[in-house]
Amino acid sequence: MLSSTGAAWLVFAVMIVALLALDLVALARRDRPLTIREATRWSALVVASAFLFGGYVYWAMGPTRAFEYYAGYLVELSLSVDNLFVFILIFQYFGVPAEAKPKVLNWGIIGAALMRGIFVAVGSVALRRFDWLFIVLGVLLLVTAIRMFRNVDEHIEPERNPLVRLVKRVMPITAAYDRSAFFVRSHAGWMATPLLIVVLVVEWTDLVFAIDSIPAIFAITNDPLIVYSSNIFAIVGLRAMFFVLASGLDRFVYLKPGVGLILAFVGVKMILTKWVHLPIQLSLTLIVSVLAGSILLSLLRQRRVPEG
Repeated sequence: MLSSTGAAWLVFAVMIVALLALDLVALARRDRPLTIREATRWSALVVASAFLFGGYVYWAMGPTRAFEYYAGYLVELSLSVDNLFVFILIFQYFGVPAEAKPKVLNWGIIGAALMRGIFVAVGSVALRRFDWLFIVLGVLLLVTAIRMFRNVDEHIEPERNPLVRLVKRVMPITAAYDRSAFFVRSHAGWMATPLLIVVLVVEWTDLVFAIDSIPAIFAITNDPLIVYSSNIFAIVGLRAMFFVLASGLDRFVYLKPGVGLILAFVGVKMILTKWVHLPIQLSLTLIVSVLAGSILLSLLRQRRVPEG
């Protein structure tokens, strides 16, 4: 018989495989952007699945683990939404064709799942052995929070990316895209298309995102299942969320400061974790309140600002 944790891992794996199979196989076959209606339905399905898994955690592992999961999921989801700003900049910088965007986002999801799995495994072991890492990671989160409060502009500089430099050294790059292909064959042999460069930049960017997001969830819980499941459920729906929010993401002007406030809170919580223990219910209430307040204030501001 499986333990409650083992059974939860199995349920999580089945749900994620089912969602990825539907998203990366059935939907990706069309090789075109999702319509707003399709993307909204898919986003709703992923969010509902994430909350359903939280209900299972409550039933199988108790309310404390469930509240930790929901708090972690909301933190990771808010960070994922904020990260969409950078994805939009990447696509604009490279002029990615509309039909190629779903493929790039699909590979981004797969790469993010693998990288975060490694981060969670290493982080779980390291934090158990070295308590001082909580202070280091807490300070890192505070630095990130300050950058969000200051609204520091993101800059895309692929020419400085080491992966991009390596590819350009070992393989020639075509001047134009070839639909959604990563490689094309010419009279001179195989060549990479600019789309491969875009994927590498997206993967590298997600690696940077993981440096912020993984410490944030470790401030809430040390349970590897809760850390990883909340991360993966947050990024699985990222492709559909991109097509839902891409055209209106700039309307949520208070979202980034709100996420910054949450990161500041979890950063302080992480630094003080050895001396101060806050109930997970209080953390969850604060996270929900800040996110809801950021969205509400953004919508109210949008209504007051005249168009044009």
